[in-house]
Amino acid sequence: MSLDISNSREFVKVLHEALPYLQRFQGKTVVIKYGGNAMVDEKLKAGFARDIVLLKTVGINPVVVHGGGPQIGELLDKLAIKSEFVNGMRVTTSETMDVVEMVLGGLVNKDIVSLINQAGGKAFGITGKDAHCIRATKLKVSRLSPDLQKSEIIDIGHVGEVASIDREFIERMSAGRYIPVIAPIGVGTDGASYNINADLVAGKMAEVLDAEKLILLTNIAGLQDKEGNILTGLTTQQVDDLIADGTIYGGMLPKIKCALDAVHSGVTSAHIIDGRVSHATLLEIFSDRGVGTLITNTAEG
Repeated sequence: MSLDISNSREFVKVLHEALPYLQRFQGKTVVIKYGGNAMVDEKLKAGFARDIVLLKTVGINPVVVHGGGPQIGELLDKLAIKSEFVNGMRVTTSETMDVVEMVLGGLVNKDIVSLINQAGGKAFGITGKDAHCIRATKLKVSRLSPDLQKSEIIDIGHVGEVASIDREFIERMSAGRYIPVIAPIGVGTDGASYNINADLVAGKMAEVLDAEKLILLTNIAGLQDKEGNILTGLTTQQVDDLIADGTIYGGMLPKIKCALDAVHSGVTSAHIIDGRVSHATLLEIFSDRGVGTLITNTAEG
């Protein structure tokens, strides 16, 4: 078989481009929130698993936090349990929480672990309840009452926010050969389970672990300006300005706030990337252009 010189040169060029990033991030922790299309498309799922194994192999410590909203909704429908949302958050009754734990801690978590292990890695799947590594408090939600025209507190059940994360527990797994895969379920002081937004868990995990990067996989190409152009290389101040002028609004705000909080708390950079792109995680970490929006505290990134 003859060697295709043009392809070989392109391959070498890619390796040379990746070299400074491989050197820079060796030994660093990268927290990746895994969700969206990347979790349901079989080809993307397999590619993501191989990418995570590659990161570990070259000396980077990936920590995966996953979502699973569509899978939860699908099983609730099959069980004839009605889904209800308040401010975009699923109302989680005790009955619904049982399904959440079954899907996130069982089906989805074990599927990701299996794929990573098949790709040659050593993934270790847990929920935040294991060893009480994610302590949670009940999330209080308020909305404007249409009758009283004032804010009222809404009880949305077993929905929580992160109170604390056991850094030592996660680091013991990540520092060795293992790759932590974490379902975003926390435990309260009373032992109750809480469903927590996966973006929020990933952001707090990145803060606690002093991560080099927080990567949020989404179903969009990245932050866009009002003309639809992808924005990258943004400082936190520029992101604040985009929120103030209405460029960033609606459903993206919680994700952006999570990224901003992480960077403000010491994470070197946050990335909002397109999980619909094959090998998006590697492209964002090891290439000059990336495949999404980079947010840092300084213009240099």
